[in-house]
Amino acid sequence: MNDDSERAAPRRKDARRNKETLLDAAATVFVTKGVEAPVRDIAAEAGVGLGTIYRHFPTRSDLIIAVYRHQVDACAEAGPALLASSATAHAALEQWISLFVDFLVTKHGLAGVLQSDNSGFETLHAYFLDRLVPVCTQLLDAAAAAGEIRSGIGAYELMRGVGNLCIGADSDPDYDARRLVGILIAGLRLPG
Repeated sequence: MNDDSERAAPRRKDARRNKETLLDAAATVFVTKGVEAPVRDIAAEAGVGLGTIYRHFPTRSDLIIAVYRHQVDACAEAGPALLASSATAHAALEQWISLFVDFLVTKHGLAGVLQSDNSGFETLHAYFLDRLVPVCTQLLDAAAAAGEIRSGIGAYELMRGVGNLCIGADSDPDYDARRLVGILIAGLRLPG
């Protein structure tokens, strides 16, 4: 290898890490201030200049889409890791559902933005389903095969139920979506 290609690989890795840091910072700001938060707040959270954000994401919708995809990818990647590291398949499913709930209840204002007329958002729902339904299916199948939960539970059906339980969690401090989702997940267990 020549010097240029040896230097390019670490730069690409740094650029990817910097972009992930930027997306994590944007997600944090979106949770606390909503998706209409000033870009300067995101830049401050990430420790970068405004130009860095605009270089990666020329428009707010580009940034929102990237944050959404980044969070979906993190949730998708967590499933197999939890299945490999948890004591039981049911424990992995519970932990993954908890991450899924966090994803659903912390996207303040994102649902409204996703329903806007911007064509860039049209494919996000399909992306969400394509990435997360197979992961949830894998976790459900593993827990059913281990005899820990009932079989025949569809991933889409479960995710939809969890999603419906999360509606309103961000606007009503007395509503505990996580507790209700916990009851739902406990209800999957086989009697015994």
